[in-house]
Amino acid sequence: MAKPATIFAASQQPLTIALLVLPHCSILEVASTLDPLRAANRHLGHEAFRWRVVSPDGAAVPLTCGIELPSSGPLTAAAGADVLIVIAGYRQSEVATKPLLRDLRRLAPRFAAIGGIDAGGWVLARAGLLNGHRATVHWEDLEDFAASFPEVEAVPDRFTLSGPRFTAGGAAPAADLMLHLIRTRYGAALALQTAASFVTTARPADEPQITETRPDPRLDPRVAQAIARMEARQETPETTAETAAALRLSPRRLEQLFRQNLGLTPAAYALSLRLAAARRLLTDTRHPLAEIALRTGFSSAATLSRAFHKHFGAPPSNLRKRP
Repeated sequence: MAKPATIFAASQQPLTIALLVLPHCSILEVASTLDPLRAANRHLGHEAFRWRVVSPDGAAVPLTCGIELPSSGPLTAAAGADVLIVIAGYRQSEVATKPLLRDLRRLAPRFAAIGGIDAGGWVLARAGLLNGHRATVHWEDLEDFAASFPEVEAVPDRFTLSGPRFTAGGAAPAADLMLHLIRTRYGAALALQTAASFVTTARPADEPQITETRPDPRLDPRVAQAIARMEARQETPETTAETAAALRLSPRRLEQLFRQNLGLTPAAYALSLRLAAARRLLTDTRHPLAEIALRTGFSSAATLSRAFHKHFGAPPSNLRKRP
């Protein structure tokens, strides 16, 4: 039977999805992909969406929370599905082995569409399956992704649709993507019902993963705007005075707002963001310490090392010694 031109179109035909779940991904990414489909089936009263989980070796998949996710078999067990979705998180360069990438390339023509969630986009790009397509990955990794795959149009969107390829930047964007799939196949009413089941609303594909305004009512909007500026400027951090001026506040007033909302000064919060980014780069990449220092706004590797040791209680080299 011929595959449909796109899975994102009105259809009453059941859609079968195979999820290739790689070790060290988040259980939230798996749930954000599957649970909207389960809820849509419940509201419809029949199986409009079917799925199976596969893994690189066919064994249960260890997730970041310590739970093992059962698998129906290796990648070849995805045969017969309409769609393949690759879900990956940490250490994707280790778990997406050359044989797995080879099998992905070989099996790709059998699916009407192939997608990646979070670092799943990295896996698809490494297999050459995103060449000439728009794609996104988690915002923390987007700069590296764009530099690593110049033949892919990397964008900071929550999720992307590009012909028979689609990607989502993380767990919440994966839910947005699935709600979009439900809406295009069965209409807006079902998508709204499904979103209401999780007390959430769908956000559009082209909304940036990091925005100047955040929907968290517990944060003063001026603090949210300052945080967004800090996240966007980790490589060339602003002083508190510069951030305050951009928000038309005095430095003293900005400090008051941060202490009231977060219990920290703006400078301390900005430093914690930069050190968290440095820790992620140390754990997830092989970039030299000097490069990581520059990319997180530190003048040198030594400056980063001192700040890192003071904040985390151990030098950066400890992370690189881990197997």
